[in-house]
Amino acid sequence: MEQKKNSIVRLLNALPKKVWMVGFSIIMLFILGALILVYVNEGNFLALKTDNKINITPSQIESIRNIGQWEFLSISDEELIDTVRHGFFGDDHLVRIYYGTLRLGVDLHEADKKFIKVEGDSIRVLLPPIKLLDDNFIDEARTKSFYETGKWSGKDREGLYNKAYHAMIKRCMKTENIKSAEENASRQLYNFMKSMGFEQVKIRWEQTKN
Repeated sequence: MEQKKNSIVRLLNALPKKVWMVGFSIIMLFILGALILVYVNEGNFLALKTDNKINITPSQIESIRNIGQWEFLSISDEELIDTVRHGFFGDDHLVRIYYGTLRLGVDLHEADKKFIKVEGDSIRVLLPPIKLLDDNFIDEARTKSFYETGKWSGKDREGLYNKAYHAMIKRCMKTENIKSAEENASRQLYNFMKSMGFEQVKIRWEQTKN
């Protein structure tokens, strides 16, 4: 082993000085090159980033719009409506009971084309005003006479129906009921958008057109 080591030392000592200088120069070049690379790339690094931005496509917006009518409050009502006809031999009376269910909500077909806007991880939704979704809310099959004397025409009964219709509108389309429907709508839309991954959800309402 010692003999082998001495042979290697003798071989190295036998190398010309020029070879030593070339080898030393190569090593220094490698060191210098490494230092230059470190300096040039100082502050630069490779990293993988996750894009957490959530997008909603035009087709998704159109699918939401195609929901159409969305009910947020249902109100059952009954009205006792009467009319009197005065005659020479006495008065005739007609009293009828009307039943109806008024459905309050929004019609997304009436929403603005840009009713949904995305801003980073936030989404803004502009909803059309709460409205009565169905004008035919009186259940005529359940309508019945409570008290009736004399003879009454179809026109008389139609007039009583119209009185019941407007009485139900006045009773049910109150500010507090519209407000309740808006709160239900905002809560449901908020939860719907949160389920899609949006962190911030802003629900706004269009002004009622006069």
